[in-house]
Amino acid sequence: MKKIILPLLILSVFAASMSAQRGNNVDARKLQLALYAISNLYVDSTSETKLVEDAIVGMLEKLDPHSTYTDPEETKEMTEPLQGNFDGIGIQFNMLTDTLYVIQVIPGGPSEKVGLMAGDRIIMVDDTLIAGVKMKNTDVMKRLRGPKNTEVRVKVLRNGVPDLIEFRIIRGKIPVYSLDAAYMADKTTGYIKLNRFAASSADEFKEALEKLKKQGMKNLILDLQGNGGGYLNIAIDLADEFLGKDKLIVYTEGNKQPREEAKSTARGGFEEGRLVVLVDETSASASEILSGAIQDWDRGVVLGRRTFGKGLVQKPIPMPDGSMIRLTVARYYTPTGRSIQKPYVNGNQEQYNHDLIDRYNRGELMSADSIHFPDSMKYNTLETKRIVYGGGGIMPDVFIPVDTSRYTDYHRSVVAAGLVNRIAMNYLDRHRAELNKKYPKFAQYKQNFNVTEEMMQELISLAKENKIEFNEEQYNRSKPLIMLQIKALIARDLYDMAEYFQVINDDNESYQEALRLINDEQRYEKELGR
Repeated sequence: MKKIILPLLILSVFAASMSAQRGNNVDARKLQLALYAISNLYVDSTSETKLVEDAIVGMLEKLDPHSTYTDPEETKEMTEPLQGNFDGIGIQFNMLTDTLYVIQVIPGGPSEKVGLMAGDRIIMVDDTLIAGVKMKNTDVMKRLRGPKNTEVRVKVLRNGVPDLIEFRIIRGKIPVYSLDAAYMADKTTGYIKLNRFAASSADEFKEALEKLKKQGMKNLILDLQGNGGGYLNIAIDLADEFLGKDKLIVYTEGNKQPREEAKSTARGGFEEGRLVVLVDETSASASEILSGAIQDWDRGVVLGRRTFGKGLVQKPIPMPDGSMIRLTVARYYTPTGRSIQKPYVNGNQEQYNHDLIDRYNRGELMSADSIHFPDSMKYNTLETKRIVYGGGGIMPDVFIPVDTSRYTDYHRSVVAAGLVNRIAMNYLDRHRAELNKKYPKFAQYKQNFNVTEEMMQELISLAKENKIEFNEEQYNRSKPLIMLQIKALIARDLYDMAEYFQVINDDNESYQEALRLINDEQRYEKELGR
């Protein structure tokens, strides 16, 4: 009996002492008491850490879709791409058939210094076999990454060399680039593709802008398709590049957060010249702030499909153990006062996550006519007074439907199985030296290289080996797209990511329409209501 009474007595004393504390919130004390009770009285053993984490997650789930909790490891993985660098060995790689293929060696990085080459296969890291053991990408990365100035040993299989080659690599600081491509689309039109708004994005963008100007750029296509966002201050910096002095870019406001405004300065690097911004249904957050400001000030034409609709501001709240709460504290509003955030029901994450599927089922991704806005959602732009729409996301000025004609189940299956990638890697394995000699410049490759029928037959054979049933009608429909993707992947591994986009954009209808629009001054001005 004493053994039972003692914990109850301790609990009573704990509760009494808590209630005696002046000024403490009753609900907070309630939570503490519940945690104390479970930790000390529950029938089975419990982890206090897990109980606390589950309680935090449970609370946040009831608030909105973007208030989240991440444990220390998740927090590190989430912030690294936005911080602009990490410690590692300096390679880009793909896992194909349970083997790590080196796609590119980052110039000046630790791997290049010791002689690692594109096309090498890393078989072992330190004393751990990583090839043929179905190891996850994240587990491989953990072994390759590590603190700066520490050593990692890798054993590599190189084409034409019978034995494994061992390299000792001293890890270093590796830059993470957020700008995928910057090139001249034609004699006067530049193209910049940004994949996220990271700490280094503004500097990367300005550098690319200057290079393109020196090549004769007068007009610009800014590609934010698939860009899920990032840092607010970077979105503001980039919007500042396009807008004249003292123009409102975005403002935030919340129940406990007073209105805060961000305005442009006079230091913009591209305040003149035609501008087209490409967006789609996965462009979110910072992408929507930038495209919304461009649209509201009639600075350029937004082209594509309605953006995601993520307009809630999260404040990072670091925890002592390295974990983090990202708590929604305000909403983003465009210069005309449009809320970027799409509607949501508190706590209903499933319904929120199905929004894009619902858009597809309603036909919104295929036809602008299926999108209906009430009059209360109509706003006027600030210069030419054009009608734009609120209600979540940024509705483009020029709508481009999703092209579903070449996307088949057969295509999806071979891509998902990594077979398109594997065909490109296999071809490079056999012909890298020949390709380097034949196409020293990318322009020659783009114009003259063609994916052969032999390569396509190899793909069909690989698909059969992977139990993907051949469908002739679907194969013929997707064949031009598959061939283009293989050509683009070879270009990426032979040259760089920018060259990949120069090839793949031949099949990007938004890109092609942007080029037509930007070169038709009369139509461009008409879209902006001038």
